Amino acid sequence: MFLNTTSPRRSLNIPININLQGARRRQTRVQEQDCSRGVDGCGGQRARTQVPVSSAGEDRAILLGFTMMAFSVLMFFVVGITVVKPYINSKWEEASCAVLHSEILEEWMDCRGVSSVPCLRVKVNLTGSNQTFALHFDEESVLLAPECFYIPKCLMDRAELQKEVEKVKNSLDTQLGITSSCLTDPTRHPRDAILKRKYTYKKTLFALLWPCLMLGAGALLVGLVKLTQTSCIMQCKKQKNNKHNM
Repeated sequence: MFLNTTSPRRSLNIPININLQGARRRQTRVQEQDCSRGVDGCGGQRARTQVPVSSAGEDRAILLGFTMMAFSVLMFFVVGITVVKPYINSKWEEASCAVLHSEILEEWMDCRGVSSVPCLRVKVNLTGSNQTFALHFDEESVLLAPECFYIPKCLMDRAELQKEVEKVKNSLDTQLGITSSCLTDPTRHPRDAILKRKYTYKKTLFALLWPCLMLGAGALLVGLVKLTQTSCIMQCKKQKNNKHNM
């Protein structure tokens, strides 16, 4: 009794969809054939697809290069304060000294408020004069311990500290009266002499080597990425001009 009026409408959906898909495929084929023949309208689309865009890897490489250069500048600042400046301000000159005597002071020195350490004092005579100087290990010990040649590390065992200082003293006693090289600064430290420099020319160059390498590597990385991008852009422009000439 009841008529099904919806079934004819549903039966028309499948042919319609098939016809639409077939039309789209034919239209896509026609566009591809026109583009392959060089028909106007496809050149702009190709030009847009051929424009190089920087990838995420290139962006990260550039960021890494600039980060390396920034850290190298920071390293230059730190090395300049801690190494280069003391080396430039150092005015110690070569001289010859002879050890007169060495002694361990009875009064121990305070070491950072943690413990006390013994002080080894050494007197030397400058060759060619009758002046007596206090010998120090390097220029830094002149400022930290003006009366001492050697101070051991801050240890809690007093017996170990005494033994270490006596070992250094016995080594110096074997050099009594023997002329050896030393350094003097008559202008700023007229009564002091040092055994060797802490900041030398080689150490200064070695300290500057690492920030220079990091700066050069960062600049090289950025330059290579930029060179690659520039060559890619020029190549794409050259191909575009060749296609227009054809």
